[in-house]
Amino acid sequence: MPFPARAQQKPVIGFLDSGARTNMEPNLAGFHRGLGEMGFTEGQNVAIEYRFAGGHYDRLPALAAELVRKPVAVIAATRSSAPALAAKAATKTIPIVFQSGGDPVKDGLVASLNRPGSNVTGATRQSIELGAKRLGLLREMIPKATAVALLLNPTSPQSGSNVREVEEPMRLLGLQLHVLRAKTEPELAAAFTAYAETKAAAMIVANDPLFIGWSGKIAALALQHSIVTIAPERLYAAAGCLLSYGASLPDSFRQVGVYVGRILKGEKPADLPVSQPVKFELVLNLKTAKALGVVIPDRLIALADEVIE
Repeated sequence: MPFPARAQQKPVIGFLDSGARTNMEPNLAGFHRGLGEMGFTEGQNVAIEYRFAGGHYDRLPALAAELVRKPVAVIAATRSSAPALAAKAATKTIPIVFQSGGDPVKDGLVASLNRPGSNVTGATRQSIELGAKRLGLLREMIPKATAVALLLNPTSPQSGSNVREVEEPMRLLGLQLHVLRAKTEPELAAAFTAYAETKAAAMIVANDPLFIGWSGKIAALALQHSIVTIAPERLYAAAGCLLSYGASLPDSFRQVGVYVGRILKGEKPADLPVSQPVKFELVLNLKTAKALGVVIPDRLIALADEVIE
């Protein structure tokens, strides 16, 4: 192809996500905001190929291979380590920018946070590591609790990490852990029905893209069964769960957009340290608290970044 024609071609970004497109508008807006900060706008000077696995992790390798064959200039792999691992297995040369809630070193994505050392870098929300903090918040609201349930997607590669991150804090607090598993909507409804048999005082929603897509259903089921729930992202509390605590998901996506833009401008993933959150959001839903008959301590209300009334 003649050089002038090549020069006019837009670079193509591959966007690989482990969840569904449902509830993704704020996150995609953050991603586009980050790209815009680097001077890139979809449809003007960059094109984006979107691929969503819909919570079916077994689809990710084929979707990653599809993007590599396009080929794309860089791959944004978001909402868990699984898309980035699939992309990393598919290419050793195309830059990959991940966005996940786990530990990227433990997950095998990078050699270290400061020096990724390969074609992979990105942003971590440290959502899984915040399990102990969420337990502490629950304990402040329900000091007499003796057991807590954990809602888990058994097909998630991070399911083991989700359990491990709460096992030790629960043991130290003298709490019993009950794991409820759901990978389909009928199983989700069954898990909430089974909650009554656990005698748990509250439910923690594990960090998982499948559950993010079901945030509205989870909130509705929690109200139906009068269950106190704490989740990792703001959108759960906005949908009707009692509270959420975690790093801002849209801001994490913005950082992915910034890194993708920097790579398109010539920087190497190995030279970009993994971005870590500096601000964590506590969101309380007082309307839900009233419906459940739960009194949220004044200290938590004062600490909250957002109170939904």
